[in-house]
Amino acid sequence: MNGIYVYIVHIPAMIGLLLICMLFPFPTDSSGREPLLCMFWNVENFLSDRGHLDAKCQGVAKTVFLAGDEFGGMPDLLGLAEVGDRDVLRRLIARTGLRRTDYAIVHYDSPDRRGIDCALLYRRSRFRILSSKPCHITDSLGRVLRTRDILLAVLCDLRNSTTIAVLVNHHPSKLGRGSESRRTLAMGRLLGLRDSLIATGIRHIVAVGDFNDEVHSAPGLERAWPKGMGTYKYQGKWSKIDGCPVLEGFRGREHIFAPSLLSTRDAGFAGLKPRRSWSGPRYTGGLSDHYPIVLELYYFSK
Repeated sequence: MNGIYVYIVHIPAMIGLLLICMLFPFPTDSSGREPLLCMFWNVENFLSDRGHLDAKCQGVAKTVFLAGDEFGGMPDLLGLAEVGDRDVLRRLIARTGLRRTDYAIVHYDSPDRRGIDCALLYRRSRFRILSSKPCHITDSLGRVLRTRDILLAVLCDLRNSTTIAVLVNHHPSKLGRGSESRRTLAMGRLLGLRDSLIATGIRHIVAVGDFNDEVHSAPGLERAWPKGMGTYKYQGKWSKIDGCPVLEGFRGREHIFAPSLLSTRDAGFAGLKPRRSWSGPRYTGGLSDHYPIVLELYYFSK
């Protein structure tokens, strides 16, 4: 009974306990054990043509291991943004401590002007990939925007034979004329993909990403980070632009993961901030100007 031992229980008390469990079930996956862990991180210019790539790979891997220590197991799913190409991802999982794990790669080149894409790493011991594709963002005339595609992966959870869809996003930045309308198009595309997946019978969907707008946690997600904190800091002000606005078929908790490895003192303002890799052309020795998020997810059926 999963480590629960019952010695002597009065029958009326047992009946009452059963009724309570039926009315107020604890959230668990179908195996009754640990949650599905999903991590997302904008890894800031994770490119093969910039210097210090080995140090960056080692730092990203160390952060994933730290998240594993913090949350009781390595992330089952790891969404990444600002990835330059598949070779960077191969280097990450082959030349760092992650080579001892079983991560596999989902990645497509996108039409982004900077040459950065979204990617997904998934654990082969937990998932089998069923399908994947890049989903372009288009304008009202059907023209493909020169921005990051939404990465869609459909997987089978081998622990319970459940099909889930994962959408990794990096929506257009706030720079340039018409940036808000481009983000509106990207969010509309995401919501349309969600609706299409539901129409095909997929009931478990999680969308994560950097949305370059404040992200309100999806219904069913409990906020589990200090008040006033965010994932990105600009001129002393926190904003929560990384997160999970779309969640179907799950309940759980959302964390901002901010270990000391990723932080530095905010010299111009109070407190700490993410320690970025680059400040213009100058290498600053950090890993990213964003903190990652971690979702502890439990299957839930309405």
